[in-house]
Amino acid sequence: MSLQFLRNADGTVTGRNETNGFTVTHTDEEEVKRQLFEDAGWAYTPPPPPVAPGHHRFLLVHEEDGSCGFEDERYEGLRARPPEGCVPADHGHFALECERPGKTLLDAVAGTVAEIRREHGVVMNGLGVVGRPGEWPGADTDACVDVDGRDGDAAGRVAHLVLTTAYRSRRLGYGRKELVRLLDATGIE
Repeated sequence: MSLQFLRNADGTVTGRNETNGFTVTHTDEEEVKRQLFEDAGWAYTPPPPPVAPGHHRFLLVHEEDGSCGFEDERYEGLRARPPEGCVPADHGHFALECERPGKTLLDAVAGTVAEIRREHGVVMNGLGVVGRPGEWPGADTDACVDVDGRDGDAAGRVAHLVLTTAYRSRRLGYGRKELVRLLDATGIE
């Protein structure tokens, strides 16, 4: 089944269920989504309300080696005393759904990562963004292992990700200071 959405020049949004031809146009994009989901027989969940000014909503995850699920004992303290504005969540691995203050999203993430590392000794290592297929060589739970070590394909992918990060960050208006603060929050040496 394929659902398609199109923003029209007049400010409306048109949605179409390609399977049965159902089409709806409305000024409210969420109403279009709701009707299309209903037509497809899918449950519709409306988006959460906007965050307060100066706050940012994000998901922090800890994906280490594939063997540490939500109930792993190393997360006991985080489950009992998460940072203010964060709620523990099971996303197939340990995660925190957060709404935290910060000048920017990177600022809010960096501050939260640093607090978790300092208070609980856990370095959160992702935002739940699914990687592209083939991003890392290998398979299963040991996907970051590269037989060529520091000079192989995985190292090339790290260099690519860092360069892409620098480029995209600059385009978004982030500078070295924000990126270094986020990197420092992880405790990398």
